[in-house]
This record gives sequence, structure tokens and C-alpha cells, in this order.
Amino acid sequence: MSVDVAAQLLPVIVACPMAVACLLLAAARWMPAGLANAIATATAAGVTAAGVVVWSTTHRTGWVVNWIGNWRPKADFSVGIALIVDELAAGLAVLVAVLMTCALVYCHRGYAHAGNHFHALMLLFLAGMEGFVLSGDLFDMFVFFELMGAVAYALTGYKVEDKSAVQGALNFGVINSLGAYLSLAGIAIIYARVGQLGLPQLGFALSGKPADALIVGAFALILTGLLVKGAVVPFHFWLADAHAVAPAAVCVLFSGVMVELGLYGAARVFWTVFAGTIPHADVRRLFLLLGVVTAVVGAVMCLLQRHLKRLLAYSTIAHVGLFLLSIAMLDSDGTAAAALYVAGHAGVKAALFLIVGVMLDRYRSVDEVELHGRWHGERLLVALYFVAAFGLAGLPPFGGSLGKALAEEAVAVGGYRWGPWLYVAVSAATGAAVLRAGMRVFFGWGPTPDESSEPATSGDEKPDTGRMSAVPASIKAVIAFLIAAALAMGVVPGVVTGMSAAGHNFVATSQYLARALSGTSTMRTANEAAAHWTVSGVVLGVVSALVAAAMACAAIWAQTLPTVLSKAARWIEIPVRSVERLHSGHVGDYVAWLFVGTAVLGGLLSLALR
Repeated sequence: MSVDVAAQLLPVIVACPMAVACLLLAAARWMPAGLANAIATATAAGVTAAGVVVWSTTHRTGWVVNWIGNWRPKADFSVGIALIVDELAAGLAVLVAVLMTCALVYCHRGYAHAGNHFHALMLLFLAGMEGFVLSGDLFDMFVFFELMGAVAYALTGYKVEDKSAVQGALNFGVINSLGAYLSLAGIAIIYARVGQLGLPQLGFALSGKPADALIVGAFALILTGLLVKGAVVPFHFWLADAHAVAPAAVCVLFSGVMVELGLYGAARVFWTVFAGTIPHADVRRLFLLLGVVTAVVGAVMCLLQRHLKRLLAYSTIAHVGLFLLSIAMLDSDGTAAAALYVAGHAGVKAALFLIVGVMLDRYRSVDEVELHGRWHGERLLVALYFVAAFGLAGLPPFGGSLGKALAEEAVAVGGYRWGPWLYVAVSAATGAAVLRAGMRVFFGWGPTPDESSEPATSGDEKPDTGRMSAVPASIKAVIAFLIAAALAMGVVPGVVTGMSAAGHNFVATSQYLARALSGTSTMRTANEAAAHWTVSGVVLGVVSALVAAAMACAAIWAQTLPTVLSKAARWIEIPVRSVERLHSGHVGDYVAWLFVGTAVLGGLLSLALR
């Protein structure tokens, strides 16, 4: 496929879902929901195919650029809008479309009550995410960022008859909107300073110039909104509230890719705009701190949950911390490792959310205690649940485990020898929480939990669909596909080499600027053969999976632990419960933490001015 054809597909990937969404709304009165779902699914599948074409082109040529309306820059100045895609961005665009297709296939049964509005919102969500990934303009990234956010608020509170859904959507909307306003303020500052909004133009204008207070302040504000969407501590409080009430198909997109887009945006803006002016050491310090704190807080909160959707949401936060830790190395290896880790994590996490959605539809609850021993039948789903749980824990040869191994190596090479053990601990903790829930729900292992020992985390759970007497084959197929895809990423030859090349191109700022501004032909960056599985990576992956299983069993049979271990657990419980109490559920508290986080970002980045 030629570069010109791939370039022409870029606006189609964004515009097509928007156009179809409008048609679905226009025909809402006479079009049955089943037909609307089929059209929406076909649209998402078409976007996937177009994304694959673009990705295959970037795999050969490095970059694909489309200046909308052919308004190309002259003398490094332009008022035109550019869509600029490298291999990593194209791969992320494909991931977005694949997860949307799977989510819509899951929705084809039992969503008749949702009407065409639900499917139109899903397509607008797809368009917002794709536009954010493909955009080469800072303001357009914000526009698509806001489209993505506004639709996400509506999807979160879609079950409007449920008060908890409205509250979750409100918390989501308030926190993310405030973050977006701060980002917009940062964009305004940088525009006033440079007079440009295109990523390549900004990068060219700032490259080699020392950072001043305006540049650092603008970067801190822009970063705030992106890290809010990325659910990085202390901007993360909205995530669990949103996941707890959103439909399972929507949670697939939230955890599988939307949150990760915040990290992608932070990395993209840094490398293309600010890498030539803000010292890397200051940004690395900031990302390292945020990554470690996010990973630890997410893992602790994950272990404390009995509401399965909240449990999975906090596991996403924990893994976001690990992704950010890899990105913090600010090199191609760390970036490539994070990309593979994200892709592998998306497959197993999406599968787990869909299985939990089946639980909710069948038993009207996702409370681990209420569901103790109640699951009957559907042995395939039980098997898939535990396979995905061990994949989340880092068991080889899943793609997430391979990404984890590469991230561990990148962090260790970066001089942080403790890094691999943090990856093991956090992966084991999140995997243990998921395994513990599965052992109780599916097998009824351990004593029957005392429901009065802890406050209930389930309210009036509203099912996504009607009660399922049997799980449709299409849903089983989607779950199996997601797990198989996550597994294939760890065993298919060439995956690591491709990711390594994508990481090299992502951080190749000078080549990005040359391709976007001058239109010169640049080929895929040559790089050394990337390592695949290593002995240490396999060993640490197996260790994290075994520790996860041991922790899950210990949690189930906690009453039988030796006295010494029980006393140690009680001492650990004090700081753990303190962390839990910070998650109050009050939006006012979350707003306060948002501004605390903004102050921390500004303070740490201000060290660049010394």
C-alpha cells in the first residue's frame, strides 16, 4: 500500500465513525437496535481495517502525514491541521478500534433497551480516541480529548435510573473537566509564547532554547489534564467510581485504552514539543515518582476491594504506574516496553471485564462476598477467567508478561535495580486480588465471608442486559479472542523487533520534525535486533504468578495463618486503611487532590529553572 493511500485514510478513520453516529441518531425512530448494533460494529471493524493499512505503511516507511486541505507549512509556519502518525501511534489506533469492535460484539445481545443513542455514543467515543491518537496539532488533541471525555461521561451515566451511575459520571466529569481546563490554559500560554499550535512547529520553535517559567508552567498545566485522564495518583480518584457504574463494554474501553491514551499524550507532547528545552532529568524524576506512587497505591487499593469492577479498576491504576515507570526512562527501550505492556494488558483486562459483566447480568451483583460459591456452569468462562488472571499477574508467555520483562530490563539498565522487584510485587498483588475473587465466586473456596465484617461495596447493581440463561457464543468468542491476542503478542516472532523500531521512531524527535515540516522521505529507523524472552524475564514472570497464587490462597484462608503472620498483617493494615480512607467518594476531596497534584507537578518541574 502506498504512502499516499495510507495518508488519505487518516481523516477517514476519524470522520467515518462521526458520520455513522449522526446517521444512527437521524434514523433512531425507525431503525431497530439490532441493526444499529450491526452497523456500528461494521463501522468499528472498517476503522480497524483502515488502521491496519496505516500501521503496515508506517511499519515500512516510519511516518505517514496528511495535511488536511493540503495546507502545508511554509518556512516552518502553517495554519493547516496535520494528522501525523508513526508506527506506535498507528498501532495504538488499531488497538482502539479492535477493542471497540469487541465491545460492540458483546453488546449485540440484550442491548435493545439502549436504543441507537448508545451505539452513536460508542462511535463518537471511537472517533474521539482515534482523533486524539492521530492528531499532530496540540489544540486538536485537546478538541478530541474533550470529545472523548464528554462521550465517556455520558456512557458512564448511561443507566440514568441508577443514582450511583449518575454520581460516578458526575465525579468523572468534574475531575476530568477541571483537568482539561488546566490543559487548555497551558495550551493558551504556549500559543501566546510561540504563536503556533502544531506539534512539529512547536517542537521546532522551542528546540535548543533554555526553558523559562512560561514554558515550564505551560508543560505542567498541559501535563495535568493528560495525567488526570491517565488516572495517575493523585489524579486517579474518579476512575474506580466510573468503572463501578459504567456498562462492562464501556469499561473495556476505559481500562483497555482510554486511560493509556493519557500516558500516550503525555509522552507525545514531551517528545515532540518540550524534549528540546526541558532537561530530561527533571522529567524523569517526575515520572518516576508518579509511577512508583501510582503503582503502589493502585495495588494496595486493588487488594482491598470486594466489588469486582472496582477491583479491576484499581488494578488498572496499578499497571498505569508500571507503564509510567517504563516511560520515565525516556529512551526507546522503555517506550517500546511500555507499548507492548499496554497492548498485552488491554487483552486480558478487557476479557476480565466482560466476564464480570456476565456475572452482573446473571446474578445481579459483582460483590465477591455475595457471589461466594454461586457460579454454576459455563466452565469455559471459568477457565478463561483464570487464564486472564494469570496473564494479569505476569505469567509467561503472555504479551503483557513480555512487556513487563522488557520494562524491568529497561528500568534496571536505567540504574534503578529495585525496579524489577516493584514490577513483580505490583503484578503479583493485582493478580492475587483477581485470583482470590475467582476462587471464591467460581469454586466457593474458603469459609463463607462475613458480610458484616466490611462495608458492602455493591448497591442496587443494574445489569447491562437482560438476565442470561446461557452466555451467547459470540460473547465467549470475543473473550477467547482477547485472551488469545494477548497470548499471541508474547509468542509471535517479530513482535519485539517491531515494538523496538516503533519505540526508536517515537523518540526520534528530529526525524519527526523533518518529516512533518518538510515532507522529506524518512525510512523506518534502523536498530539492533531486539531481545525477546530472557531467562530473568521468564523467571520473574513465573515468580510474580506464583506469588499471586500464594497471596490469593492466604487471603481466602487468612484465619488459618500462623499467629506471627496474623500479627504482621494487622500492623500492615494500619497504613493500608489510611490509604483507603483517602478514597472518600466525595468529589470535593477529589478536586482538592487534583490541585495538590498540579502544585506537585509545577514544583518538581520548576527545578528545570535552576
